[in-house]
Amino acid sequence: MDPVTSGILIVTALFVLMAIGTPIAFALGSVALAALVMNRGMIELTYFGETFFGSLASFGFVAIPMFILMGAAVASSPTGRDLYRSLDLWLGRVPGGLAISNIGACSIFAALSGSSPATSAAIGKLGIPEMRKRGYPDGVAAGCVAAGGTLGILIPPSVTMIVYGISTETSIGRLFIAGALPGVMLAVLFMAWTLIACQLAGGYHTPNPVSEAAERLKENVRENVDQNLKALIRVLPFLVVVTCILFALYGGVATPSEAAGAGAFLCLVLAILVYRMWRLKPLTTIMRDALRESVMIMLIIACAEIFAYALSSLFITQTVAGAIADLEVNRWVLMAIINLFLLVAGFFLPPVAVIVMTAPILLPIILAANFDPYWFAVILTINLEIGLITPPVGLNLFIIKGIAPDIALRDILLGSLPYALCMVLGIILLCFFPGIATWLPDLIMGTGG
Repeated sequence: MDPVTSGILIVTALFVLMAIGTPIAFALGSVALAALVMNRGMIELTYFGETFFGSLASFGFVAIPMFILMGAAVASSPTGRDLYRSLDLWLGRVPGGLAISNIGACSIFAALSGSSPATSAAIGKLGIPEMRKRGYPDGVAAGCVAAGGTLGILIPPSVTMIVYGISTETSIGRLFIAGALPGVMLAVLFMAWTLIACQLAGGYHTPNPVSEAAERLKENVRENVDQNLKALIRVLPFLVVVTCILFALYGGVATPSEAAGAGAFLCLVLAILVYRMWRLKPLTTIMRDALRESVMIMLIIACAEIFAYALSSLFITQTVAGAIADLEVNRWVLMAIINLFLLVAGFFLPPVAVIVMTAPILLPIILAANFDPYWFAVILTINLEIGLITPPVGLNLFIIKGIAPDIALRDILLGSLPYALCMVLGIILLCFFPGIATWLPDLIMGTGG
């Protein structure tokens, strides 16, 4: 069977399995194993275990569960609540300010947790009910949190950037820096659209900061300010830890794995000291959540590696890469084709799976077209962010639906789509001004790559 026909059959089988609800890791692994056995015989069963465990035998992958543990310590504590309250203190009085507070809280929480689902869940549990209570349309309330949560895979430290760095053998520290300014740019674009959406809906003036006792705090503004400032003070140690981790990475003081381990330990200690989470139950919850997400990601990575191995062994990868490389088109047309491919892949597959399967294939093509690999990492990540708020997978959409089950999924989707267009605008801006992604890494780490 020729590589093109094999590729079509494999991709079709993969989509069928996902359509009937098979977990993505099992779908990838079973399709890959079946394709290998059918084409190369039962001997492939001998190599399956070796390939599976060998794909995870990289010390760099230690950073992933450590950063996830750090994020779990933050997400399981009231840090999101305190962050949200303190931002609402400053932004809650302007029209649309509460929605902007949610996006700002998502941006900062994304840096603390490095996880899009955790960001959407932590901020959404607080922000969506409060916005709806103050008269914001359901679409605006749900959309701004769903979109803000996507920043978790772009703003450093990012687990997906770690996976990209290991898959392409590029500097993880440089990838982190490359994602910083684009992350801020997207947050600003999200805020700009939120203001426009609120004005189109009539504008929302929210004079009272978030509080469970709104009437009492209305009579005592000083107490309200004190509570919010105390909340900000409780968040600051976590921000200091993240800043120190990034400084250690950028300054070459520690490897990503070492920095992640130190960050996980410090955030766990801070959660215990600041929020008095020393009982067994909250600590067990943190460890359980971290273990569950780590195993899920590592299983996806291992099965995606087997899937990529199957595609390579059957010469499907080489055929596709050769066809793309042989396209006699302008390099920006080539980039547009790659963006379209990544966008469609992000609709169906989680970011980690897309990166593991496609980054090693696309990187040589990107380099041959004279594009910067770190700039491309940002472009790839934003495409995958769009997939988090678009069907059929749209993980953040379903998280928001779980938080606010009485909001129709249609309203959540319609409220999120303008933010997806903001991300498309962000990709266009990065194409016209690549320095948004490359200037800061070059400034801090030099131009050597």
